[in-house]
This record gives sequence, structure tokens and C-alpha cells, in this order.
Amino acid sequence: MALQEELERSGSWLFRWRSYLPLALIGVVLLTMREYRYAGDSEILDHLWETACLLVSFFGLGIRIFTVGHTPKATSGRNTKGQVADTLNTTGLYSVVRHPLYLGNFFMFLGVILFVCVWWLTLMYILAFWLYYERIMFAEEAFLRKKFGDEYLTWANNTPAFIPRFRNYRGPDLPFSLKKVLKKEYHGFMAVIVTMFILEQFGEIAMSEEFHLDTHWVVLLSFGFVVWATLRILKKGTTLLNEHGR
Repeated sequence: MALQEELERSGSWLFRWRSYLPLALIGVVLLTMREYRYAGDSEILDHLWETACLLVSFFGLGIRIFTVGHTPKATSGRNTKGQVADTLNTTGLYSVVRHPLYLGNFFMFLGVILFVCVWWLTLMYILAFWLYYERIMFAEEAFLRKKFGDEYLTWANNTPAFIPRFRNYRGPDLPFSLKKVLKKEYHGFMAVIVTMFILEQFGEIAMSEEFHLDTHWVVLLSFGFVVWATLRILKKGTTLLNEHGR
């Protein structure tokens, strides 16, 4: 099999399992928590660092929200069975970067990795993300090139793959759909909170060798669960979040 076909085949496989394979990194993260220390050896600085990490992850979620909220049905999403694109997105964040959803994913995961305060783990994550998502992007772009031809090539030749070129920005064709965002992105919101809550508990155990629940994290986790449960019920049991064409 030629290298191009091999990259496309492996990228398609990674695309289908992209929501689950990054979980393998969680085991490495938890192992590093055995040597966890407060940022700057200060509990106050550690709280500030945790807040900063949370903001980094929510910044990534914000990129996803802005992207998904301005796209039509059957384009950007969390589909796992195969590539789907009824139209080619070229406006909004797609006018400054070809893969804004993966850029959002990068910052969401980065916040979690930074939470651990281990520099080599951050470097390991960046390398793993690059190797992992490069193949997914390759497969996705091969699909788009076959389907949209010259339209895709014109857009791709003027739009960087991953590092945004903000001077290219063009406003989105569609208005922002809050319903679509609430329907599609609530899992990511909850995943960030749960993951950091777990890391916080492992960190506290590593530092004090006893289980201790921080009130702030309990409140955040409770809030996140209420939001997640509410949106899941609305999505599965009602049509309130449905919107034609989105």
C-alpha cells in the first residue's frame, strides 16, 4: 500500500475512534500525579493555576462552540462512523484555519495537561497530539478534496491547516445557533469539569495522603452535572433543541 493510501486509511480509523483513543493518555497523567506538587509550592498559587488551566480548556471549548454554532447540518460535528460534509465550510473560523474544531480540542486537552504541572508531560502531549491529529486531518482533507474538487483546493491554498491566519477572517454565512451548540457540545463541557475534578482529588491525595473534597470543585462539579443532565434530557426526550437545517 502506498504511503498516501496508508495515511488516509489509518487517519480514517483514528477519525472513527478519535473520541476514545486520547483517554489512553489519562493513564500517563494519573501516574504523574503520584509526584504532584502545588504550583510554586503555594496553595494560593495552586488555586490560581487550576483556574488558569480551567480557562484554557474552556477557551478551547469556546472555539468549538463558535465553530459549531455557525455551521449547517451534516458538516462539523461529532460523527464517528465516517466523514460527512454536505457543504464545504469556508467562512467564520473556517476562513482563518482549516481545522478549527481540532484547534479547540488542542486547548481543551492542553488545559487538562497543564493542570498536572509537569513540563515534560506537556511536551509529550503536544507531540502526541501532532502525530495523532495529523493523520486524521490528512484523511479528512482527502475526503473533502475528492468531494469538492477545485472549490476545496482554492480554499485550502489560502487557509492554514492549524495555526490561524486572522487577517483572512470572513464573517459566517449562518447566524449563531444556540440550540445546536447546546445539543452538540454539552459532553465536552462536562468532560472538562469531571477530568479536572478527578485530577484535583488525586493531587490532594498525593499531597496530604488523605481524601479531601474542595468545596469549590464540588460546587463546580454539581453545577456541571445539572447542566449536563438537563441538556441530555432535552436532547433525548424532547424536540426543543432541534432546529431545521442546523
